[in-house]
Amino acid sequence: MEEDELFSMTENQREIAKLLRRLHLSKPIARTLACLSCGEEVSSRKIESMSQLRQPEVSIAMNFLLKKKGWVEYEEIKRNEGKGRPIKVYKLVVPMDSIIESIEHEILSENQILLENINRLKEFS
Repeated sequence: MEEDELFSMTENQREIAKLLRRLHLSKPIARTLACLSCGEEVSSRKIESMSQLRQPEVSIAMNFLLKKKGWVEYEEIKRNEGKGRPIKVYKLVVPMDSIIESIEHEILSENQILLENINRLKEFS
């Protein structure tokens, strides 16, 4: 991959990011997940370019997706010149449909708790 190359999300990836945002995922997490939704390995630089996020935002999103959720794994690839930091290449290890089911489960659980609180409040009126 050329370091100066510019990438952009596909129309489907933009729609995925928009829908994830509507489900209350943060912008960096939604855009990063959308970039990874293609199922291919994607470098952190390419994610930055595609998502139009800064490096710290991608790092925070990856930390969440990797450590908290376990949806992503990465590999470090040494540069050809032998100087500088290795390039991190990320890939989803959980299929998108499983990720969507997980998000759905979280939302349904949260809404159930809200409904229980509403019903409890009704007992007081």
